[in-house]
Amino acid sequence: MNQRLLDLANQFAEYLRAARGYSPNTIKGYSTDIEGLIAFCAKQEIVTLEQLSIDQIRDWLYEIDQRGLAKSTMARKSAAIRSFTGWMQKVEITENDIAGRLKSPKSGRTLPKVVSRDSLNDIFAKLSEQATAENPNGIRNLLSIEVLYATGCRVSELVGLNLEDVDFSRNILRVMGKGSKQRMVPFGLPARQALDSWLQVGRSQLVGENSGQALLINSRGARLGVRQVYALVADLLKDTPTGAAGPHTLRHSAATHLLDGGADLRAVQELLGHASLGTTQIYTHVSVERLKAGYAKAHPRA
Repeated sequence: MNQRLLDLANQFAEYLRAARGYSPNTIKGYSTDIEGLIAFCAKQEIVTLEQLSIDQIRDWLYEIDQRGLAKSTMARKSAAIRSFTGWMQKVEITENDIAGRLKSPKSGRTLPKVVSRDSLNDIFAKLSEQATAENPNGIRNLLSIEVLYATGCRVSELVGLNLEDVDFSRNILRVMGKGSKQRMVPFGLPARQALDSWLQVGRSQLVGENSGQALLINSRGARLGVRQVYALVADLLKDTPTGAAGPHTLRHSAATHLLDGGADLRAVQELLGHASLGTTQIYTHVSVERLKAGYAKAHPRA
């Protein structure tokens, strides 16, 4: 049965890729969770698919919960298994959805990290100093951070940009988001200046046979990778009050600063590419917390 489940898990992964348009990282996470359940079944000597029940799935979740995993991780694992068993019913492998009644633990949502405007100003000043004609990598690094903060895009969206995705007449980028959904995002003058510098001075020094139409390329001429951007952002943030963090922190910062400045919540939702307004609303909580912190620090009667 374990090989049977592994085969089904591979079919499910292909379904997530081809029919649902899930990102490779999401598919990898779901597959890892499902393989964890399959390994547990092997230890419990569950030999047929008919023997698999919601009770065994709950036992598996209880076992891994004893490792002290975060509630958000447990919720993701529950969601992965529910999606898997729901798919098996949909394609008529099983008559019933085995995990349909499985409930995820409520995850305590933590407020996202936000980089202060002062810290960002210092970061941009540092990057601008390094962005010289003799340092094309420095020009690219400046553009990468400018775009991440200006548009609030995800790091995967950033590195996936092609030259044809830039609308120079309107200062707009076309990005490919989750689920292969495209959206248009605007960028401001600083990002435009960094873009012009990169295209006129920097990119031509690095371009090679493997560059293709990639907007951002590395020192070998290939498309810039996600890990390179992670390393860049973590290095830039390590000496700030925020501490070392990934590119998503710049996305959080862009959304929070927009709302602080009076931007409409639905406009921010569209900019970030959130399917649900509820996802965007977390940033209103960040703004409130920042207001409360400022009040507590400054008001004499706080």
